[in-house]
Amino acid sequence: MPIKTYFNWSTGKDASLALYYLLQNKDIEITKLLTSVNQHHNRVSMHGLRRELLEAQANAIGINLQTVELLEQPNMEDYNLLMKQAVIQLKNEGYTNCAFGDIFLEDLRYYRETQLTKHNINCFFPLWKKNTTRLIEEFIALGFKAIIIAINASALDKSFVGREINSQFIKDLPDTVDPCGENGEFHTFCYDGPIFKQPIPFNFGEKVFREYKQPKNTKNNAPCSNDNNKNMGFWFCDLILPSL
Repeated sequence: MPIKTYFNWSTGKDASLALYYLLQNKDIEITKLLTSVNQHHNRVSMHGLRRELLEAQANAIGINLQTVELLEQPNMEDYNLLMKQAVIQLKNEGYTNCAFGDIFLEDLRYYRETQLTKHNINCFFPLWKKNTTRLIEEFIALGFKAIIIAINASALDKSFVGREINSQFIKDLPDTVDPCGENGEFHTFCYDGPIFKQPIPFNFGEKVFREYKQPKNTKNNAPCSNDNNKNMGFWFCDLILPSL
């Protein structure tokens, strides 16, 4: 019997490519997508994608979506508690495994595995330690399409937000930026490709700049805030689901 697995869905290119790999594996059955959403802003945490587009993705993929509803400014304790509740529910539903699109962040993988081992949940990392230049080239070659919806302003300038992932985008990236943005340089919305039954329509909204307090413990890499005085600046490109 295939292993009943849920996938931690971030809405972006790495998650899309990782899911693509997993769907080719007959020994693994992905039957649920799990995504954390800021319930105050009604957007995907960290990426800022509107909930309607997240739901449109899940519908186009054909896999059930479950959200973890975060507070407006969750601290680490809030985040861990809500994730724990979600994992316990999934465990009760018979899930013994989960999967992520992480590539090489050791601290983040350690955090995920440490939290999930407590519940006897095993983790799959189908993109782990793969060359990020080859991954982004494969992403494009497979026919995936994605838009840059958030950038770290300390790594990239405003002109990159709202751009399409393509070969020219990769050429234009500074040498200091990972081709997959694995260090948090940019985040994406994947709207078409081999995992989707149909492309997801969207319109471009405004571009906005926002600052956030930097987490004290970046090893956790979770969507939290705290009292650290250092700020991190991000450019966001709003995407809007067209009215039916």
